[in-house]
Amino acid sequence: MVGRSGAGKTTLLRLLAGLDAPEDGRILLDGEEASLPGRIRIPPWERGLQMVFQDLGLWPGRSVRAHVEIPLRAAGLERGEARRRAAEILERLGLGSRAGERVGRLSGGEARRVAFARALAPGPRLLLLDEPFASLDPVARAHGLELLEEVLASTRAAVLLVTHEPEEARALAGGCAVLRDGRLEEAGPAAEVCRDAETFRRILA
Repeated sequence: MVGRSGAGKTTLLRLLAGLDAPEDGRILLDGEEASLPGRIRIPPWERGLQMVFQDLGLWPGRSVRAHVEIPLRAAGLERGEARRRAAEILERLGLGSRAGERVGRLSGGEARRVAFARALAPGPRLLLLDEPFASLDPVARAHGLELLEEVLASTRAAVLLVTHEPEEARALAGGCAVLRDGRLEEAGPAAEVCRDAETFRRILA
């Protein structure tokens, strides 16, 4: 999903996540009304989805392992099973040797891996990504893109990615939607909607 700043991308993600209620319209999850105007019927923790925010939302003083175990424990897993599942996904994302480290001591790239591991651990059916690489320089963004490809290969969840980068949309997305001033302006295959930089300049103008 693409659009200029203020188009409503993050607002839409928050509505889907159940963090905010819509002013109008309704949100359906598998045909069930999750949100109605001014009302959230299904709370975030019952929606089967996870969200990775721009600022990642990590706790610097907590360990890598704790970040991944917390959502698993919240989902009802016993401590031993939560630890086993956390170790499995941390190993898959290259963080097995850093499980006991405090997040504040990690590099930016490692911290992003923690955020993705935490989001993937409960096995969400929908993964919402709010420009997780927006603050990175081109080299770090390229590494982030590789990480996201790893993440997509390791989950069966549907993924909704907000991005300003045509390369990300073309490389990762099957479909692309364009938001302008809170309205859906265009939608279709990513290879067509996000085909080149000129198209993106028009979208973000």
